Amino acid sequence: MSSIILRPATAADIDRITEIYADAVTQGTASYELEPPSRAEMGERFDTLMAGGFPYLVAEKDGAVLGYAYAGAFRPRPAYRFIVEDSVYVAPEAKGQGVGLLLMQSLIESCRAAGFRQVIAVIGDGRPDSASVRLHEKLGFRHSGRLEGSGYKHGRWLDTVFMQLPLNGGALAPPDPDSLPERKFRQQK
Repeated sequence: MSSIILRPATAADIDRITEIYADAVTQGTASYELEPPSRAEMGERFDTLMAGGFPYLVAEKDGAVLGYAYAGAFRPRPAYRFIVEDSVYVAPEAKGQGVGLLLMQSLIESCRAAGFRQVIAVIGDGRPDSASVRLHEKLGFRHSGRLEGSGYKHGRWLDTVFMQLPLNGGALAPPDPDSLPERKFRQQK
C-alpha cells in the first residue's frame, strides 16, 4: 500500500482541484459559494496565490490528488499582511482518512516558515461537531468568534466560525523584517 505524498500544487492539478471544490460547493456548506467556479476561475485564483508567494499544497496517492490546502491573504489592507486564512478541501472518497490533517499540518509549517503570525480559519457551518471545526481544534486553533446566521445554503441558515492559530510568537513579538509578508510589503512601497 502506497502512502500519501504532500507536495506543492502545480497548474497541472487545477482540473482535479476544480472537481474537488465543485463537490464541496454543491454538496457541502464549508464554502458559501452556491455555484462551482469554472476551471478558468480556479486557475486565476491559483495564479493569484502563487504570485503572492502563498503556500498551496496537494495530497496525492498513486498519482491521484485526494485534497488540497492553501493559505491566502486574510484581508487586503497592509496591516493584515502577517495573517493568512487557510482553506482545505478533501475529495469525497478520501474523507475520514487523515488527508485533511496531513495537509493542514504541512500548510501550518509552510506558513510558519514564511514568517506569518496568525492562521485564521473562517469555517462555514461551524457547528461544534463539524469535521472542519474538529480538525482545527486538533491542530491547536482556538475559537475567536461566530457570526450567527451569516449564510443561507441548502435551505438553512449557517453560522460562520472564526478560529485562529498563532505562529512565530503571534502578537507577542515584533514582526521579523526578513519574513515573506514584510519583504513583500517593502517591495510594494
